[in-house]
Amino acid sequence: MTRATGRQDQAERSYSADVVVVGGGPAGAWTAIAAARSGAEVILVDKGYLGSSGVTATAGTNLWLIPPDDELRDEAMDRRERIGGGLVDRGWMRRLIEQTWETLPQLRGVYAFPSDDDGVERRHSLRGPEYGRAFRRLVVRAGVRVLDHSPALELLAHSDGSIAGIAGVHRQPITGFPDATSPGMSYSIHTGAVVLATGGCAFKSHLLGCHTDTGDGHLMAHEAGAELSGMELSCYYTLAPARSTMTRSMSYLFGTFFDSDGNELQLSPDPAVRNEQIARAVVAGPLYTRLDKMPHEVRDRMRSVQPNFMLPFDRAGINPYSDLFEVTLRPEGTIRGVGGLRIATDECMTSIPGLFVAGDVASRELVAGAVSGGGSVNSAWAMSSGTWAGRGAARYARSAGRSGKRSTAPGDTRPLGQAGLRPSDSVEHVDLRSLVRAVQAEVHPLEKNYFRTETTMRRALAELDDLWAMVSRHVRGSGLDLVRGREAAAMVAHGRWTYTAACARVESRGMHRRVDAPTSDPAYARRLAAGGLDKPWAAFQDVPTPLAPLRVIDGLTPDSPADMPVLEGQSS
Repeated sequence: MTRATGRQDQAERSYSADVVVVGGGPAGAWTAIAAARSGAEVILVDKGYLGSSGVTATAGTNLWLIPPDDELRDEAMDRRERIGGGLVDRGWMRRLIEQTWETLPQLRGVYAFPSDDDGVERRHSLRGPEYGRAFRRLVVRAGVRVLDHSPALELLAHSDGSIAGIAGVHRQPITGFPDATSPGMSYSIHTGAVVLATGGCAFKSHLLGCHTDTGDGHLMAHEAGAELSGMELSCYYTLAPARSTMTRSMSYLFGTFFDSDGNELQLSPDPAVRNEQIARAVVAGPLYTRLDKMPHEVRDRMRSVQPNFMLPFDRAGINPYSDLFEVTLRPEGTIRGVGGLRIATDECMTSIPGLFVAGDVASRELVAGAVSGGGSVNSAWAMSSGTWAGRGAARYARSAGRSGKRSTAPGDTRPLGQAGLRPSDSVEHVDLRSLVRAVQAEVHPLEKNYFRTETTMRRALAELDDLWAMVSRHVRGSGLDLVRGREAAAMVAHGRWTYTAACARVESRGMHRRVDAPTSDPAYARRLAAGGLDKPWAAFQDVPTPLAPLRVIDGLTPDSPADMPVLEGQSS
């Protein structure tokens, strides 16, 4: 079916399904597989190409994979609790460990697990490109319809506020469907449930594989009324060779580091202290290293274990084990940070009926706490949260007659997208590249987002507020420009949520470092919700209940947590 769309004056392709999954990384794939195996008709849409977009596909990942031994699992959870800053939930960690162990064997037959020298299968480490091809095969075999290169732009809602579907745009013609599509053609999908698996937001930081991770799903969900949580815990940085995107950081554990005068840095064995020392050295810069401590047996295997890690060195004629080379730190935002959309049920539904989340778009505080989930916990979370969300979305779509075939007559649904799609004021030309660079200037620098102070964060917020006014009031593209406008809006929103929450947490906890409040305060051992578009807000939650009443700060921090007023239900 084609019809006119309210977003722009052109034809629109319309689809229907029981469940729509937005995102083509591991979380989106496992969501689609679980929903289809639960009997739902599923469509998966991806900004890129299912199986090759996102950060996992570019290299590989480890899994938080622990055998079904209660003692081993208890030890693993104990370790995470010790470093989690009081924000983890042991019940969710146990669920995660159990579900990952149960789900991973589904890859057999489409993915070749390697074996060690004793012939024991090694399943805890997955090679990104092969993993992506494998889960794409499973998605297709499950009967899921895949719309590659079809970024979603906004959610659709019923009159009661429940989610009715999504709308987006096709970057390329889509084959295998009755009606033809063309580049720039709009589409809508009417559905019983939507699962966002759109990944985190790294602000186009040149983190390897992050170019499609611009926080679009967070913005769409918040426009529907969903809250965020843990946004202050989104300041993780990764080492990489200067002028390179090769952010594979484990090898740097074998590095010897030197400042610009050739003096060797004496680094602490404590990872948190070590990371801070390296960050300060990069700010003072330049910082150099060589990987001379890497054992020769590991060096010999690097080209087969992580072949792309060596590419920048080969191209530059550098031997990283003997030659000094400059390094920098790339921000990872909410990718290796833990902030994201707030989960309301054990099936990963948000507070909005019909809207589910999986993977990095969701807050991972429940399983990671105040420190990064790295590759292992985050990868297990993508697999397990996708499974829970897929099953939950299928169940929701079947209940109470909800389906993509529910009436789609004019007036039955309404689009929710605003900034970048429907400006609140006159449409004006805005240079989106310059706007994105302006966002990056506030969220990339270590001296602003790693070493945080009230003063620097408030200054950054003032700049981001001006950028938000620009993008929300004046930006409206057409065709594929709609995608760039929404990406810019999402990145501005992300920066404002991050700093608003970081200002509210007047302490240092986990990856959140306040130079002006360097110690942890036991009174703040609570999760911090955030949200707001024109006026960002932050609100403390009690731990461990995910749905505890919100204690609203509204962007400002009172003198003590006990002074915070209580607001029952959803904040706006």
